[in-house]
Amino acid sequence: MADLNFHHLRYFRAVAHEGSLTRAAALLNLSQSALSSQIRKLEERLGHALFTRQGRGLVLTEAGRIALDHADRIFGVGDELLATLSQTGTPRAVVRVGALSTLSRNFQLQFLRPVLGRDGVEVILRSGGAAVLLDGLRDLDLDVVLTTEPPARDVLEGIVAHRLAEQKVGLFGVPARVDHPDLRSLLAAEPVILPTESPIRTGFESLIARMGITPRIAAEVDDMAMVRLLAREGAGLAIAPEVVVADELASGRLRAVPFDLDIVEAFYAITVPRRFPNPVVEDLLRLGAPAFP
Repeated sequence: MADLNFHHLRYFRAVAHEGSLTRAAALLNLSQSALSSQIRKLEERLGHALFTRQGRGLVLTEAGRIALDHADRIFGVGDELLATLSQTGTPRAVVRVGALSTLSRNFQLQFLRPVLGRDGVEVILRSGGAAVLLDGLRDLDLDVVLTTEPPARDVLEGIVAHRLAEQKVGLFGVPARVDHPDLRSLLAAEPVILPTESPIRTGFESLIARMGITPRIAAEVDDMAMVRLLAREGAGLAIAPEVVVADELASGRLRAVPFDLDIVEAFYAITVPRRFPNPVVEDLLRLGAPAFP
């Protein structure tokens, strides 16, 4: 650290946040050539390229993303020091987790629980569609993506799908809706709350096709949290893994239907090889599958 030039680091941080040498130079009141020279000196000191050019803009490399994380923490602590004259701060590791928008919130919590509240660890959690999340993984904006289905191999080079756990999918509803002698009579009498496009939806459609029945659909929802809430309101029977409704089952607000649907949902953590792996992600994967209720 003795020969790390913090002026160079500050200039790098400005370029990284602006995404443009021109805008950063104007902000810093420097010439573009002088700013470019300072960035090159920092790259030489660190031994890694920090930017690649994309069109007219600059995009962070993997080493650049790591350098920016540290630069933000360093200057953030400096701001705190000036503001309070008493707090030096503690460096924090940042783990950026993407989760499919339909993924159970309970599952996400169980996956992250080993590092939640850990000193020096900051968790950034984002949800969205699979394509957007995988783009984030490719662009180094995310360290790991949680999903229920591994993507095709040609979607992302070098992709690794870590199968964390699996759980049977069941039917869950308020007590008044679950008392039927068999699955056929239950599905003929009670409306169902279906997830939108997903392995669960595919499995359920296969089941009712084999049974030759057409159930009433109360709602089609792309968010498992909403599936759970609608079931709690008595709108219909939720089709979901048990982890989704674990709290409601424990409290008695919902009950499980005692019939096997023969549908299983798997849970995956998607990563890609990195030259600089995030140690927090490695910890989460090493700790193994979450313990389901």
